[in-house]
Amino acid sequence: MSEETVTNRLEALGIVLPNASEPMAKYANFVKVNGLLFVSGKGPSGNPKGKLGKDYTTEEGYQFARQAGIEVLAVLKSALGSLENVKRVVKIQGFVNADPSFEEHHKVLNGCSDLMLEVFGERGIHARSVFGAVSVRDNLPIIVDSIFEVEE
Repeated sequence: MSEETVTNRLEALGIVLPNASEPMAKYANFVKVNGLLFVSGKGPSGNPKGKLGKDYTTEEGYQFARQAGIEVLAVLKSALGSLENVKRVVKIQGFVNADPSFEEHHKVLNGCSDLMLEVFGERGIHARSVFGAVSVRDNLPIIVDSIFEVEE
């Protein structure tokens, strides 16, 4: 029995990857060094604006983090040609644009973490950290930064 592919998992999840978004300033979308691919921070599609705990609920934040994860996957596919070339999700870091009283940052970032597990299976288990931010670029509700181990 053959192992289920990442492409099959995406299809089963009903996910169609968009084209990779381009950087908004003078930086690279990704950098590959010694078998690691560092993906620049990505926000959710649709360019939503606002803070968690003020403009959006934790559940909405979860969906924004999932959308940001899909944006990360689009960059990976663009960089590698195929998501099958991802050996492991190494680290996910989230910057949650949040009201000072908001305390569920970890539940928001679960949207991205859950996506990585659904798409990559065991290879999707990763280290992570999440921070509340007083502001982020373009007033996005979340930005996700990530590192992957990839085929050389």
